[in-house]
Parts: sequence; C-alpha cells; structure tokens
Amino acid sequence: MDLYEHQARQLFAEHGVLVPRAEIADSPGVARDIARELGGRVVVKAQVRTGGRGRAGGVRLAEDPDAAERVAREILGMTIGGHPVRTVMLAQPVDIESEFYVSYVLDRAAGRFLAIASAEGGTEIEEVAAARPEAVARVPVDPAEGVTEEKAAEIVRAAGLPPRTAGVLARLWQVLTREDALLVEVNPLVRTTGGQLVALDGKVSLDDNALFRHARWSGRETPHDDPLEAAAAARGLTYVRLDGEVGVIGNGAGLVMSTLDVVAGSGARPADFLDIGGGASARVMSDGLSVVLSDPGVRSVLVNVFGGITACDTVAEGIVAALDTVRPAKPIVVRLDGNNAARGRAVLTDRAHPLVHQAATMDEAARLAAELAHTS
Repeated sequence: MDLYEHQARQLFAEHGVLVPRAEIADSPGVARDIARELGGRVVVKAQVRTGGRGRAGGVRLAEDPDAAERVAREILGMTIGGHPVRTVMLAQPVDIESEFYVSYVLDRAAGRFLAIASAEGGTEIEEVAAARPEAVARVPVDPAEGVTEEKAAEIVRAAGLPPRTAGVLARLWQVLTREDALLVEVNPLVRTTGGQLVALDGKVSLDDNALFRHARWSGRETPHDDPLEAAAAARGLTYVRLDGEVGVIGNGAGLVMSTLDVVAGSGARPADFLDIGGGASARVMSDGLSVVLSDPGVRSVLVNVFGGITACDTVAEGIVAALDTVRPAKPIVVRLDGNNAARGRAVLTDRAHPLVHQAATMDEAARLAAELAHTS
C-alpha cells in the first residue's frame, strides 16, 4: 500500500522526524481557511502517489490566503502522471540552506534492505544518478542488524551528509521496521537556515502482508488513483508509474533502481518501476509485461532479470506466454543473467518474436531500449 505524502509525514512525525506544520484541503475555500491558520504564506502541494508533481505544476507557493485559494482551485482536478488530484496539502514554508536525499528500499533479490542517500537532494534521484553516479551512495543494510549508530555513520560518510543526519537515518529506519514498510524515502531532507533537519516530502510503501498489524491503514480505503497501478496491485505486483517512455521490469528493488539509473544514463526516461519479486512465476512475469505494455506512454520495454530464486527460463516462459496473450506492438529488450540464463535465452531464441531483442549486459540492454524508444 502506497501512502500519500501527508500520511507519510504523519509517520515521520510520530517517529521523531521533524516536518513542517501542514493540513489537507479538498476545496479552494478550505485551502484559504487553512492558509489563514498557518500564517498566510503556504506551499500548496497536490496529493497524488506519483513523482514529477513540481514539474507538472502541482507544487506552488502561495503568498497569502487568497492566493492559496486560487492555487488550490487550479491544482485540484489536475491529472499528474495519470493520477487525478482530489486533495492538496498546505504546508508552512521553511528557509532552506541545503537539501539531501535519503531512503531505504527492500532489495528482494539480495534478501536485505538498501540505503540510498545523496547530498544532492531536491531533484529526481534518477537524474542525479545519471549525471553524477558518484553522488549517490548505496549501502546494504542487514535486516537482522538494522541501522545501528555505526551503520548510520557509514551511510552518512558514503553520501557526504552532515553528521547530524545519522539521527534522522536511525529514526527513518524505525519507520521502516515498526510500520512494516518496503520503502521509506525523503526527498528533500533539508537543513534550514536555523540548523534544523526537516523532511519536506516523503514516500512510504507498506507491506500489504502486514496490514493486519496496522489497523489504521488496513481499515482505511486508499484506492490507487492510476488505473495501471490498480491493475498491478490486483495482481500483487509492486508497480509505480512514472512519466517516461521505457518500461522497466526487474526482480528485486535494488536491481530495478539500478536499471532506472542506467536507462536515464542512456538518454531515455523510465516509464515505471516494476519489481516482479524474488520468486516470480511465469504468470507473474506475464502479468507484469501486460501491465507495462498497457501504458500508452511506453515506447519500449526493458526486462532485466538476474536469476536467483527466479530462474531465467521461467521468466522467459512468462515472456513467451505474454506474447501470445498481449500481442505487443512495442519492442521488448530482455537481459537475462544468473540461474538458468542460457535456457532462458534459448526459450526466447526459439520463439523468435520479431519485437523481442536480447542483450548480454544491463548497459547494452538500456542503450538498445532507449534507441528503440526513440525510433519506434
């Protein structure tokens, strides 16, 4: 279950992470009243579970309550990345000295969590990784060990973050573990001119299998705004729709994140994040390909699988099954490596579908997918 930003901020605050005061509005009039309560000058933010809100005009500064009412009227009813805006959050602005990126994400393939951090926050992390890969630190976290003082200090050093950030990292780890989350992300985490560390934005994805332990979420209806995300959720897939042209499918959050970075570095934009998991069957692979190919913005698809629990021949069989049911009109690039990779490649070679291309490495696959997206 993906939470809205205001819900993620609620969890941050409960675990000791500072967030600006904010309230939710579903109408321009309510937005005006909230702005007045918050001191007049506010940031109005569309509440949708997707990225790219700022570029789409869904995050704007309002100087007074009348401006807040006008901005809310313009944002409410927008569609951002296929998500309709039904509510806005009005937050007190802060004076920013510097911005950082921090997150924890489940790496299914490796059986651990991955801390991703950068001293260059405030923009899409994929863009930072593409332009300056050395600026993004990736530190494995053993779930049995957790984020100790030593581990937090390691993450801080690797990313070049201020030493005091270690305390925030420890509290965000509490959010992840105590709330049974699969993803916890803050972008940006800012240092204010007054020296405080404040989370200005947040993303949290909860494990649906653990919702019985969290009655406040399991009893609350949080439907997917995007029909493709709803379709993916109905199939048990971890899918987030983005606004690019290369559909990305992989097994394991760490591998998918790396694939997004490589696609961005090849001159294309990822259209989604889809993790088929560590033990995906042929049916799961077929379902994932069906969802990605249903996105009208996708011009090519990159399937990047490292076989471990998931055998590559099983993945290949799922791709073949999808070809017979979905009947794709877009090129698909497949990179298979690891467990039964040779068998998987043979399955695809025998099928000989004209739209399926194979690549030996992730870099080669990303370049080909980007090229096909620009020419198809």
